[in-house]
Amino acid sequence: MVTDARAFWLAEPGRGEIRPLTVPAPGPDEVLVRTLHSAVSRGTETLVFRGEVPRGQWDAMRAPFQQGQFPAPVEYGYLSVGVVEEGRATLRGRSVFCLHPHQTAYVVPASAVVVVPDGVPPARAVLAGAVETAVNALWDVPPLIGDRVAVVGAGMIGCSVARLLGRIPGVEVTLVDLDPSRAATAARLGVAFARPDEGLPVGTCDLVVHASATSAGLQTALDLLRPEGTVLELSWYGDSPVEVALGGAFHFGRLRIRASQVGVVSPARRSRYTNSERLALALDLLHDDSFDALITGSSPFEDLPEVLARLSDGRLPAICHAITYPPSDEPR
Repeated sequence: MVTDARAFWLAEPGRGEIRPLTVPAPGPDEVLVRTLHSAVSRGTETLVFRGEVPRGQWDAMRAPFQQGQFPAPVEYGYLSVGVVEEGRATLRGRSVFCLHPHQTAYVVPASAVVVVPDGVPPARAVLAGAVETAVNALWDVPPLIGDRVAVVGAGMIGCSVARLLGRIPGVEVTLVDLDPSRAATAARLGVAFARPDEGLPVGTCDLVVHASATSAGLQTALDLLRPEGTVLELSWYGDSPVEVALGGAFHFGRLRIRASQVGVVSPARRSRYTNSERLALALDLLHDDSFDALITGSSPFEDLPEVLARLSDGRLPAICHAITYPPSDEPR
């Protein structure tokens, strides 16, 4: 049996389109997934949409199951939740998360999907990729009891990190962002809020997690550190240059900038967790309904070309923008 489906493609930088395709029947070790929800990873996907992936990073930036090549045409995305319609008996009828581009139905190896736990709404499960990134980051540089921690950048990744940090006893967490409306988000996540130019005194944080993808945000993160503190850098800047002042307190304070990236499991837990097990942990953490604060809007799949254009140029403000799929796209 084959399935008629549709997929979002970046036809050229700045222009997306919906294309029809035929999905084959799954093989013995594969599953057919009908998509329920996906989400736009605003930072990375808008860089891809604008054609700003550096040529030297084209191979490193390939998403699982990506079709095409940067800068375009390319099918890109990696936050998808659906229902297994065919394939392995133990998975049929189960909601699953998969690192797959925006597509109404797809066939992947059964090993590429992770079951959404009972009690986690499929609409919330699209955040699994962001929470997985946050988990890996805190394995890279875990806070100590009694630490004062700031998270600079209240996007999907920054908010996920802030929520996990806020659940650690004795850790004081402040979410820092230019947008004052993020104060309400911080409150729902159970952490404090401050704008970069007010609230937290400079030189008072033991750890700062940076996720704003701006030079100004990275500078704010460094300025907030106490002597011998660490900035954990989660931003990806594409081909944009980054400028920070490394005079002043940087050398005298013995400050550190540590990179974290979700592509591999942190060395601190690599002997215990596989990538799939780490993703399963992230999905389990999504039993916490506080994460609903991150989903700030949704649109139907048919509108995805316009949605990405509006997210890319700032007309559509969002933390996580969800995409919904109509029942008419059920496999047949």
